[in-house]
Amino acid sequence: MTLAETLLPLAVLVPLGVGALLLGFAHWLTPRVADVASVTVAGFVAVLCAWLAREATGGAIVHWFGGWSPAVSGRPDVVLGIAFSADVASAAIAAFCGLLFAAAFMFAWSYFDEVNSHFHVLMLLFLAAMVGFCLTRDLFDLFVWFELMSIAAYALTAYPLGPSALDGAFNFTIVNSVASFMMLAGVGLLYARSGSLDYLLIGRTVGHAGADPVVLGGFCLIAVALLTKGACVPFHFWLADAHSVAPSPVSVIFSGVMVSVALFGLSKLVVLVFGGNPDILDLVRGALIWIGAATAVIGALTAWTQRHLKRLLAFSTIAHLGIMLTGVATAGGIGQAGLLLYLVGHGLVKGSLFMVAGMLLALRGSADEIDLYGKAKRLWPVGVTMALAGLLLGGLPVGLLHGGSHLLDRAVERSPLVHAAQVLATALTGAAVLRAALRIFAGISGAPGPERNGITEREHEKNVRPVWLMLTPAALLVLLVLMPSSVGERLARLGAGALVGRPAVAAVEPAGMLAQLLPVTLTLVILAGALLRRRPVRRAGRALVTAERLPFGGLGVLHSGLVGDYVAWAVLGLAGLSVASAWL
Repeated sequence: MTLAETLLPLAVLVPLGVGALLLGFAHWLTPRVADVASVTVAGFVAVLCAWLAREATGGAIVHWFGGWSPAVSGRPDVVLGIAFSADVASAAIAAFCGLLFAAAFMFAWSYFDEVNSHFHVLMLLFLAAMVGFCLTRDLFDLFVWFELMSIAAYALTAYPLGPSALDGAFNFTIVNSVASFMMLAGVGLLYARSGSLDYLLIGRTVGHAGADPVVLGGFCLIAVALLTKGACVPFHFWLADAHSVAPSPVSVIFSGVMVSVALFGLSKLVVLVFGGNPDILDLVRGALIWIGAATAVIGALTAWTQRHLKRLLAFSTIAHLGIMLTGVATAGGIGQAGLLLYLVGHGLVKGSLFMVAGMLLALRGSADEIDLYGKAKRLWPVGVTMALAGLLLGGLPVGLLHGGSHLLDRAVERSPLVHAAQVLATALTGAAVLRAALRIFAGISGAPGPERNGITEREHEKNVRPVWLMLTPAALLVLLVLMPSSVGERLARLGAGALVGRPAVAAVEPAGMLAQLLPVTLTLVILAGALLRRRPVRRAGRALVTAERLPFGGLGVLHSGLVGDYVAWAVLGLAGLSVASAWL
């Protein structure tokens, strides 16, 4: 066994072990010990997984727990044990999880001093589950990590124990528990057909199954479970309720990496397990790509109507998850590479923006962009960070997020409507963030539009941390996004090649200048329209405003806040995907 194979399980065992120690000695340890230990563990996971990603360039690193490798059975088609497999893509995403957790722990320094390290224990459990989810190659093990990740997330959402937090956690718990049952049922169907839980062995059976209803049913159930965790339409309603009320350090993880890791898991299954079945690939390319486009547009339109910054960012996350899903749906190397790079770039930007929201809650006692009009002018470094993040979110043609967007554009270039949905979602979400930044930090704004009627919360967070301590991780995340996109593209193409079984995905020609500037130009046009907006004084102007609010109001009605409605939409989505599997 090589050194890399020996060390691979430590990416999960170390956060679990340190979390257990912190829990056991919680009443005796000082708060700073928990802070230092958590940052150190997350940094260790990031460094270890980054090293594993480099080592995996020569082939996937596989660790068989207990030594139960296929060689033990003496038959290559029989797998008795459970394995972790670190290919370039999986290890790199696990390293990114560690990086974002380290930043979140830095931002949360001294935030939870009075709770005896329980926050840190839950976060370390969350990190271990997420890394295990990325590295496993056993389908039932994937379900176990999915459940462990969910349990930690439920508790972290409800951590403030206020009415809004408990409501958001309740909706989150019920909807995602339904998704868990679906995933378990899907795992059972695939096990019944293949007799194995190993990705590669299931893939061999599925590849020869054709339009087998058992296999198609298993895929639909697992896909819906992961689309629910990934907050794609119509399974997305829980996300804003949870992300907007969780503590800001938790929201950094939720929107920065948790939901997008679910789509990464779906992408791996599409390639490794279902990639040999043409019927399922037709379903992926024919249905998931339109689910992605719808998610991008609906999420972006709803984000534009929000006045509470955390809800705005939550719906923005939904929009960008839709863009990522279009990459998953291509089931090709370029789409996979775009997904990997976009996932990292988006996570860095969104993590920084949720930290900005946390700073406003701590220092100004609100995250409502209308109530905060001009009240944060003295916090101009925070405003600069938010504005730069908004420009990156809106398609500024530099950095990792732009590189991922370029690859995704090329992956869907034969679908103009999908590409248009990507551009519109990018522009609307970027403009919404910039509108809030100018209103809050510069006192520049037009008359409120659809956002006037947006849901808001009266909340605040503990003001016990200096500005520089909160701003440092937020600024570092934005600076990381500005890494040259050419570097990120090479790594993403290498990771995607490892997934699809090639040395590396072929390089993509750079887009023309007009194509690169289109999203950010549209972002600035939409922003200018918001800044020039004036209150209508004539009857015709008031009629136009009323007409404008109708479609946005319809989106608001769908987001009822009632968990029964959300479960009904999830079941309807499963039915729709099942019907599509019969038609495509």
